[in-house]
Amino acid sequence: MIDYIQQIRLRIITLIWDTNVSCSPVWQRYLINTSRITYLTFRDLFFDGQLNLRAMSLVYTTLLSIVPLIAVSVSVLKGFGAHNQIEPALLNLLEPLGERGPEISATIMTFVNGINFGLLGSVGLMLLLYTVISLIHKIESAFNFTWHVTEERTFVRRFSDYFSVILIGPVLVFTAIGLTATLTNTTLYKAALDYDIFISLVSVFEITIPYTLIILAFTFLYVFIPNTKVKFSAALIGAIFAGLAWQSLGWLFASYVSKANYSAIYSAFAALFFFMIWVYISWTIILVGACIAFYYQNPAYRSRNKHKWTLSNRMKEIAVLTAMLKITECYYSTKRNITLNELIQYLNIPSESLAPIIQSLLRTNLLIRTDAEPAELIPGKAPDALTVDEILKVIRQAEEDNVVKISHLPEDDRITALYVNYQTAAQLAIQGMSLKDLLESDVYKSNLADKSV
Repeated sequence: MIDYIQQIRLRIITLIWDTNVSCSPVWQRYLINTSRITYLTFRDLFFDGQLNLRAMSLVYTTLLSIVPLIAVSVSVLKGFGAHNQIEPALLNLLEPLGERGPEISATIMTFVNGINFGLLGSVGLMLLLYTVISLIHKIESAFNFTWHVTEERTFVRRFSDYFSVILIGPVLVFTAIGLTATLTNTTLYKAALDYDIFISLVSVFEITIPYTLIILAFTFLYVFIPNTKVKFSAALIGAIFAGLAWQSLGWLFASYVSKANYSAIYSAFAALFFFMIWVYISWTIILVGACIAFYYQNPAYRSRNKHKWTLSNRMKEIAVLTAMLKITECYYSTKRNITLNELIQYLNIPSESLAPIIQSLLRTNLLIRTDAEPAELIPGKAPDALTVDEILKVIRQAEEDNVVKISHLPEDDRITALYVNYQTAAQLAIQGMSLKDLLESDVYKSNLADKSV
């Protein structure tokens, strides 16, 4: 029986991964790509374990920051006269907890109403905001991991973006909820219920509007939070899955909570127990949706085996020279300097492979990141004073430190002499050549001319 199941599993995997989708019909192409994304998402969730760990981490941070977050949202919404909508919205979010939802909601709102901003003082207010910002930063880190982004936002951009979410986010969310409530109370809406032809349409509207709002909210998260450019189509695909899963699992979880009786075991902690489980399920769904969006946008990562994208030494040297040459070209041109994301797209290699190279250049000041938004890259020295040999030395010695040194290797005069001769011959070929010399060389110009044809 086990062998039979293994054979079926191998056949399915072979069908998914060994089929040439470029030669397949459109419907089969979509089916196979969907199967591949599903396979990869399950692998990342259940076998890799990182998504689970990050979801658990977000549960802990959410428990710490939910009261400060709602308190800040209430203070913002008071200026718009919409702060009374917080509790009904919180009840809707906690609806999957069944009868325990109102209990948890009332407890949270009691804590929120007990916060007196006047008595907090400047230090207390800063700690309150720090707790909220730490949640958003933890969410960004989880999304960046899902999107294989190794570089976080700069401090200036993080400050502006996070406060945009804190100040504008609640206004947009409750404006959407308010518009929906207003629409259902209009005379036209009520008059439509008097006609049989519109009753079914109104029923469909009432069913789909919660799904639509949650899908739009998830789409905003997937586009805005990762520190990389996310296509709207990819974010929408991930949000559709996450929204449908969140609403559907919420209904199943509510039915389970209504039947389960854990009060005898957990006593007063039963409500907290179910709340933590639901928060964990919610974050897992959100991260799975982000994972789907990533694989949808990046077909190059759809591989049966999980790769660690490590460049060979030869590729590192070619990549660093190509990167510095492109940065220098943009530096001398009348256009703006190149950004890291643009450089990644130009080199056509994964961001996690390029990140150590860029970090080595930044650490040795051969490369500088500007304060522009988004940050741009420029040479750390004048291109006519920055030699090719300097750049290559940085990459060759990048992973050496006080623990791992070349001097720790056993000495052999034969190998030492061979290596010195090899290095001398290599340095003679590039002796004194600067980045500007390389940029102005005839070979480089002819290559540019060939690309423009």
